[in-house]
Amino acid sequence: MFDFTSNFWPWFITIISSAGIIAMWWLVRWMDKKPTDGSQLDGKPLTHVWDDDLVELNNPLPSWWKNMFYATIIFSVGYLALYPGLGTWQGLLGWTQENQYEREMSKAEETFGPIYASYLKKDVIALAADTDALKTGRRLFNNYCALCHGSDAAGSHGFPNLTDSDWLYGGKPENIKASINNGRNGAMPAWGQILDNDGVFNVSEYILSLGGRDTNPTAVAAGKQKYSQLCVACHSADAKGNQALGAPDLTDKVWLYGASQRAVMASISEGRTGNMPSHKDFLDEGKIHVLTAYIYSLSAGGKE
Repeated sequence: MFDFTSNFWPWFITIISSAGIIAMWWLVRWMDKKPTDGSQLDGKPLTHVWDDDLVELNNPLPSWWKNMFYATIIFSVGYLALYPGLGTWQGLLGWTQENQYEREMSKAEETFGPIYASYLKKDVIALAADTDALKTGRRLFNNYCALCHGSDAAGSHGFPNLTDSDWLYGGKPENIKASINNGRNGAMPAWGQILDNDGVFNVSEYILSLGGRDTNPTAVAAGKQKYSQLCVACHSADAKGNQALGAPDLTDKVWLYGASQRAVMASISEGRTGNMPSHKDFLDEGKIHVLTAYIYSLSAGGKE
């Protein structure tokens, strides 16, 4: 829990904290000090006068107010005795954020573990029709996936839409579960130096023509030749892609990084890299199973 890089910092924290408490105690006591000459301070005029006759009186704080200060000081001493707050002092209760987390997770497992165990007994397709399971899956999605794919799972620039029928690595339940479990690492090499500007333009024209866009026939012909030399290994001869590699279909008008010619040329020239983290280290099998069912239910396959 304590990651101090030297012994100076624990002592620094301890001294500053302790000195602050002692100083506050002394200050309140000093402000409450009675006069030694036997005079009564209550209501005694001071030398501060405004507008000829407005005089400041020396009235001490009410007792209940002073006692509140004392109570907060006593509370701080008790807190620092029970909980870590003075350098490497563990506290009498031995509390740490790790053991509190473990207790909460253990309690959650006792409560929700049997529910996820029951979900595991159903296959993903059947679970995708279970209303309660989908509510659970949505909560998991919002916690772990919505940051990239959006709360509606429609994706954004560089992050796939999970609600259509276009899948980089396949939309079957086993493919989706593998993506969640192990993550995905996609990489497209940069071809700018090999193709030069004209070559990049020509290949972009050929690719755009596959989706029915208006293009330059001469550039399309030149681009097709370059495509067959450099791109066919991943995207296949018919440009339908390769789900084993995560290479996208270039004919379906679905674009991960934008459909404009500038975006397509940037992908060809500069390449693209994408990373989806593995979730198996912090989501157990039951949660991944339910999350798979939820994502499957959003896709075209899950709506059939």
